[in-house]
Amino acid sequence: MDPLLVIFGGLILFFLVFTILLGLMHPRSGMEIVGRSLRDYGAEAEIEAHDIDQMIDARNEIRRRRGLPPIGDELAEQVRAELPPV
Repeated sequence: MDPLLVIFGGLILFFLVFTILLGLMHPRSGMEIVGRSLRDYGAEAEIEAHDIDQMIDARNEIRRRRGLPPIGDELAEQVRAELPPV
């Protein structure tokens, strides 16, 4: 066998075994490290609520620049058109 092939094969085998051993010793999740879930669902919901408001405001700003009514006004007009007169 060629000595160069043996050396490179041995290095590849060494790194493969080393990687497998590191993977086995590493904790699987943040929950194993901390002991509880790392997610804060209340904070995520608050961020999401602010994101939606910001997206609607940005969309309304674009509509105002084009001379169109804001999204909320347009939807209200559609609902009024579909309701029977009182």
